[in-house]
Amino acid sequence: MEQIMWRWVMVLSFLLVGPALGSSGEPNRFEFTRIVMGCRARIVFYTENEAAAREIAQAVFARLNALDAVMSDYRSDSELMRLCAQPAGKPVRVSDDLLRVLAIAREVSERTGGAFDATVGPAVRLWREARKTGVAPTSEAIERALARSGWQHCRIDAHAGTVTLAIEGMQLDLGGIGKGFAADEAIGVLRAHGIDSALVDLGGDVVVSAAPPGTPGWRVRIDDGRTEPRQVYLSHAAIATSGDLEQHVIIDGVRYSHIIDPRTGQALTHSAASTVLAPTGALADALASACCVLSGSDDERGLKRLAEAFSDIEATASRGVSADGDEGKLWATEGMPGDGEKWSR
Repeated sequence: MEQIMWRWVMVLSFLLVGPALGSSGEPNRFEFTRIVMGCRARIVFYTENEAAAREIAQAVFARLNALDAVMSDYRSDSELMRLCAQPAGKPVRVSDDLLRVLAIAREVSERTGGAFDATVGPAVRLWREARKTGVAPTSEAIERALARSGWQHCRIDAHAGTVTLAIEGMQLDLGGIGKGFAADEAIGVLRAHGIDSALVDLGGDVVVSAAPPGTPGWRVRIDDGRTEPRQVYLSHAAIATSGDLEQHVIIDGVRYSHIIDPRTGQALTHSAASTVLAPTGALADALASACCVLSGSDDERGLKRLAEAFSDIEATASRGVSADGDEGKLWATEGMPGDGEKWSR
């Protein structure tokens, strides 16, 4: 699912700690890595039997591949693209996977005031082209893209299992939520196989279950390129970091981020980075993007509103100097863990 690479995820290093493994009565640590959904997928878990561990890993990767076939916007045959190809106003029955991820996306859109929006596809495509050509989209092109967007126009009927795209030419893009959702599902597969302690890392979007044996949690080093690197211990939690330190383009002297404000269709012209801790990967993934957007437009007030709307998250957001000369800022929720601290939901 290559569209998930559009939102650059900053460095998250995982320093796994625990007792010596393989001794009597202790489970062994297994790690498997594969390219899935356009990114490096890494799973780590503890169990006793190597043959069983390989079978479990295969089941996890199979689930991730199945989700790629559902959510990709690069594959014309994906379920998402087949939905977008249907006539406007037609209720389309979709899989449970697509229904659930779109329902989560819609809820996040509503609660962030549109700072996250899975219907931003038309604007995403404009700015992808701009990154290739070095020519910014015209205001008229952006207006046309916005006219084919808007989370309110993606109507979900959970009872009927249908999705209706109300406007002709709508294009959905799950790049800001797909990896987190998939990591949640991978943890679910591991849990179904009796694995209590696991970590799933999809290109930097991470979901963990119980802590490794004998440890306070999965030790994660956060380095967004702006704030002081730190390590936190996570269990039963998710983390996502979004930013544009490397993913940006300069056109006619203006620095355009790869992160797009869905409300305006414009690429951000200030440099931004954010880290979100949340109960689920889907929520952490989506809110990391939303925090970057809010750090530029609404500043601290918008980010505080976000924290109030999602009381079970912690987050940091920073912005660099903008195109109009505004100074950089750094903001964090009160409960964001410091270096060496634990966090769990």
